[in-house]
Amino acid sequence: MSQSMPLAILLTLAGGFQDAYSYNSRGHVFANAQTGNIVLFAQNLMSAQFSQALHYLLPVLAFILGVYISEKIHQKYKYSHLFHWRQLVLVSEIFLLILAGFLKTDMIANVLLSFACAMQVQTFRKVDSYAFASTMCIGNLRSGMAALSAFMRNHKKQQLEQVGHYFGVIFLFAVGAGIGGNLSIHYGVPVIWGSCILLLISFCLMFAEQIE
Repeated sequence: MSQSMPLAILLTLAGGFQDAYSYNSRGHVFANAQTGNIVLFAQNLMSAQFSQALHYLLPVLAFILGVYISEKIHQKYKYSHLFHWRQLVLVSEIFLLILAGFLKTDMIANVLLSFACAMQVQTFRKVDSYAFASTMCIGNLRSGMAALSAFMRNHKKQQLEQVGHYFGVIFLFAVGAGIGGNLSIHYGVPVIWGSCILLLISFCLMFAEQIE
């Protein structure tokens, strides 16, 4: 179930939602796209805008820490019989996003958002055996075009399926971003709780794997 298409759909919608939310409601910082944050950090640093540079640096550091913590959870709970270790990651992510919805300070909220997004992208890395990212598009776009190029050369059904997977994920990310962005503009900070609903459904779906 952790690599199934239904779960990937929910996680990708949530990923797009979170990124649009952080940009529109939290000071134009990207929770997921750390490349953009690094660019803006460097730009502000070299312009001696140190407080603004910190505004973009902290989410990057939080993202790094989130990857590390998700790996520690994996190592510690990999063989747990009570729950799947990925469910623990989802619960942690939901808790962080709920907390972010109560915060007034954008900088702290962005730290929590980036930390949560890092945990998600590090934990859920495959769909139907294909590598994918649920919180960003550049890797999926590259893989989708590579698969399309291979299909045009070899005409293999599996390669066409890969194209559908990757561009489908990109489409879902865009849908999630569109929904999250518009809701953020109209309703503000608490909108992030909508992403929590998607993650909670994902958490519940993973019990199917344990029942089977």
